[in-house]
Amino acid sequence: MKNSPKVLQSCQQLAKDTSVRPGLKEVAEYFELLRFPSVGADEKHLKDCIQCAEWLKKWLEGIGAEAELLLPEDGSIANASPPVVFAERAGDRGAPTILFYGHYDVQPPDPVEEWLTPPFAPTEKDGRVYCRGAQDDKGQLFSFLCGLRDFLRDRSRLSDRPIPSFKFILEGQEESSGEVISRVAQELGDKLSSDILLVCDTEMASDMRPTVVAGLRGVGDFTITLKAANYDLHSGRYGGIIPNAAQGMAELLASLHNPDGSIAVKGFCDKVAPPTTEELAAAEESAISDADYLKEHGVAPIGGESGFSSAERGAFRPTIEINGIHSGYGGPGSKTIIPSEAVAKLSMRLVAGQDPAECMELLIEHLCRNTPKGMSLSVSDVSVPAPAMRLPITSSVFKLAAAVLKRIDSRGALFKWDGASIPIVSTLARISGAAPLLVGFGQSEDRIHSPNESFSWRQFELGRRWAYEILSEFI
Repeated sequence: MKNSPKVLQSCQQLAKDTSVRPGLKEVAEYFELLRFPSVGADEKHLKDCIQCAEWLKKWLEGIGAEAELLLPEDGSIANASPPVVFAERAGDRGAPTILFYGHYDVQPPDPVEEWLTPPFAPTEKDGRVYCRGAQDDKGQLFSFLCGLRDFLRDRSRLSDRPIPSFKFILEGQEESSGEVISRVAQELGDKLSSDILLVCDTEMASDMRPTVVAGLRGVGDFTITLKAANYDLHSGRYGGIIPNAAQGMAELLASLHNPDGSIAVKGFCDKVAPPTTEELAAAEESAISDADYLKEHGVAPIGGESGFSSAERGAFRPTIEINGIHSGYGGPGSKTIIPSEAVAKLSMRLVAGQDPAECMELLIEHLCRNTPKGMSLSVSDVSVPAPAMRLPITSSVFKLAAAVLKRIDSRGALFKWDGASIPIVSTLARISGAAPLLVGFGQSEDRIHSPNESFSWRQFELGRRWAYEILSEFI
């Protein structure tokens, strides 16, 4: 059972084999999935999201699952929202139940002019597929589903042991609000009851060593608008007299951090749970070196709080980030005005111990309290903040994952506390009662959320192999 002819190569072999490629059927299906411009945050792409969800529903039905598209029944969400794909494939009595989560929505392709190939036309080059969603999360999601299909085919031929039940919940708003899946999950309730929650939407080490994610940071975001005069004014006539909204926004945002890079919002970090000695050591082992940061991104990892390593800052410390600032004139030449309005997009990443609602309240209170004189502040687009997830590395599910990954890669698994967020994971774990296990195959060179996103066939086949091997442990 553990030596399927489709997936005999080890992770190390796959890491070196640039000629690896799935079969024609898997490639055709993957490309078909990628062609849907399923930008869940953009209402103009709602039809594309629905068509993508319907494609996944049909695919899951093709492996024997009963699938449906869901929106909250309580009417709390408008029908103009991407649906959740929920599916169940009944197994044998007494066998465990496995819940799989993924998302079919993708980031907007902007800035489109920086793409070297059309963002929704999958293009192969040098063993990689370039397309928006090639990795995040369509590539990782579909590679896992292909491994699941391999497992189901081989299981029927090679084993008479009880087969697990499978449940699938795939959303279309992970890259934006996540409201729909949160409410759908609450309504599904006991229907989500499972033993283990599998997620394939994370990264492995830069040398393609498999990595188990033992924690994720929580996330929340919102927009602030600072208003001064009723309209833009002549800077010669009114400069030094009328407050400048752009300058006021710069002052307001600068108030969020102390000179040493630490967060200046009172009470924001009071409940942060520091890592254990074992956790910090494991995080340091899997961390990217400063030299690799500089090589990959063109800048050294010197952001954030002083006094903490980049590994600790990225995994166990919270952040408040300015995602964008917009004010005044930015076109060619000059336009000597005093901007009347400034807009900023902010987000926060939270760690274990922090209460998301409390942190959001503290942050907004700080901004209101520090609003410059003569200006008014408004807050909009507030997302429902999600908590961080942190699991003990001594848990039985991690021991199982480590054993499987050791078998398919002699180097064994690294443990990582990812600075990114998958907002729904904590909610699904709580409602389903399942132990979450996050193993993904992303690389920094995949450029997710950026132009020219890609995913290599080697990574695709690693995700497929992982699915096959971990599912084999449950029969």
